[in-house]
Amino acid sequence: MLAAAATSIDPANPLAALTVGDFPVPVVEEDWVRVRMRAAGLNHHDLWSLRGVGLSADRLPMILGCDAAGVLDDGREVIVHGVVGDSAAGGGDETLDPRRSMLSEVFQGTLAEYITVPARNVIDKPPSLSFVDAACLPTAWLTAYRMLTTRAQVQPGQTVLVQGVGGGVSTAAIQLAHLLGARVWATSRDGAKRAAALELGAEAAFEPGARLPERVDAVMESVGEATWAHSLKSLKPGGRLVVCGATSGPNPPADLSRVFFLQLSILGSTMGTLDELIDLVSLVDRTGVRPTVSATYNLADARAGFEQLASGNLIGKIVLTSGN
Repeated sequence: MLAAAATSIDPANPLAALTVGDFPVPVVEEDWVRVRMRAAGLNHHDLWSLRGVGLSADRLPMILGCDAAGVLDDGREVIVHGVVGDSAAGGGDETLDPRRSMLSEVFQGTLAEYITVPARNVIDKPPSLSFVDAACLPTAWLTAYRMLTTRAQVQPGQTVLVQGVGGGVSTAAIQLAHLLGARVWATSRDGAKRAAALELGAEAAFEPGARLPERVDAVMESVGEATWAHSLKSLKPGGRLVVCGATSGPNPPADLSRVFFLQLSILGSTMGTLDELIDLVSLVDRTGVRPTVSATYNLADARAGFEQLASGNLIGKIVLTSGN
């Protein structure tokens, strides 16, 4: 079967570690199901895997991808949840299971014509959602949803700052925060991306590091070192900074005096639970909001999609399709 996989590790040139070619069709284990992939999103997690972050050489070759939508052998149209874990081991939250993993870390991922996952990791795709839109939900949109709701507990009327508009998580955070009744501000170095943020529901968009009209209740952070100081300075006393990534670097100055004096909360967030995905899909189905898709590529052209993702030249998600 056709798939896009990491066949080596290359921290300096991750695309050199990518192979798009023929791989064995996966065997369906007991209590697992097979999904014919119709659409699967690309994520920065895939680029990190090619660099060897969270993926060791002894697990190669590893099919990449951690979200997808497709069709089971019985014809049921489903969305794939990318977190493989035991909710009981995480106190009711599988993302807190110490042994949890995302697809493409321990188990083969979703950028393939056929995927196998635990039976509990698929949910019904609403008829209103296309496969492309559905494939955007289990990683980027679920991450943003958990950040805003479970972690930051954003309420209607509060102000949310989204750092670094462009990719799937930041665009989802703008759309979802607006949908939840928050006032949304965003930042980007790129004028076109700031304009896109306004179209997605942001009230205002600023240059990175710009002085804001007032301090905010919550910051959604995925950039890391380049925006961290601004994120902390942008919070009002008691504000919440939720971080799900660090694309510009993971070790910014902590500025602990500001954190304790203003009683700020710094909250990590990774993916989301199956129940949160069910809630998110219901919200999207009910309200008609749809993910922002920057580009779609056939699975055979996966390398072009990875090149666009690595360039940063996107607003929203990049999605691969198969069997359409």
